[in-house]
Amino acid sequence: MVTIKDVAKAANVAPSTVSRVIANNPRISEKTKRRVKEVMEELGYYPNLQARSLAAKSTQTIGVIMPNSAYHAFRNPFFPEVLRGISMNAHDSRYGIYLSTGSTEEEIHEEVLSMVNGRRVDGIVMLYSRVNDRTMQYLAEIDFPFTVVGRPSTYEERITYVDNDNIFITNQVTKYLIDLGHKNIAFVGGNLDFVVAHDRLNGYRMALTEAGLPVNEAYLVHERFVNENGRDAIQSLINLEVRPTAFVTQDDLMAYEIISHLDALNIRVPEDISIISFNNLSLSEHSKPPLTSVDIGTFQLGQVATQCLIEKIEHQDTLPKRITIPTKLIERKSCAPKS
Repeated sequence: MVTIKDVAKAANVAPSTVSRVIANNPRISEKTKRRVKEVMEELGYYPNLQARSLAAKSTQTIGVIMPNSAYHAFRNPFFPEVLRGISMNAHDSRYGIYLSTGSTEEEIHEEVLSMVNGRRVDGIVMLYSRVNDRTMQYLAEIDFPFTVVGRPSTYEERITYVDNDNIFITNQVTKYLIDLGHKNIAFVGGNLDFVVAHDRLNGYRMALTEAGLPVNEAYLVHERFVNENGRDAIQSLINLEVRPTAFVTQDDLMAYEIISHLDALNIRVPEDISIISFNNLSLSEHSKPPLTSVDIGTFQLGQVATQCLIEKIEHQDTLPKRITIPTKLIERKSCAPKS
């Protein structure tokens, strides 16, 4: 049976160096890492990661917390894509992933307590930022390694997070519609339990105010109303005395649903109503009409959040940071000038 000492002897390094290479220690040069890994492959040496984790008092596992159960989360293509970014970076650093399964806020909190107190994970990536979230507050107060995809509503200066500038980008997409001649613009979707919805709504309001246009509260339709009865929610907008000629929607899934309801009402997109959205899902290129959407860098959000977490796990004195992932408006055919 090949041992670490055999690998060290063949690679002409100390056994401790082999251990550091296995642990992906950043202080080991790439040249040494490459040489040791080549010898490991030649000798057929496969490290016992579980034993190494126990010895180092590490699980080599990252907890990933979703806003609700995996069953519901995976129905939204955002989550598989952000998880792809997480898993790629975790794999490169030899970490496994522990997915949350809680369906309610209470269940999620209890699951995080179990992860932390049971030492099941070395750190946590939260894939959402809820307003006044007690789980996030708990992690911050006990100084457990974690990062957030989204801007925290509290402890912002103490938490490492990765996000888009949601106020700015929503301001810009609303201005995009204003520049097309639209003055009556609705904001549809968004759950105000989450910080991202507040930021996007603020960006929308800001753009209207800057353009000298009134913010019509009747044009604001939140996610709960669309989920309860989407067709009635859209019908209520269409029945207004001055109906909107453009919609800013929370995400592409919401936009698809709205387009379907409008089609049932014999209202055409973009001839009668323009629609712009967020996330730039792969399906948006093939929707009818192809959807104009903001690419928010979903894969990169997950990748960078994981990179920051592993840095915090392995270097406990790492200072909190905010990283803004750039966005890009992908213009397709769901928006048209106001006739």
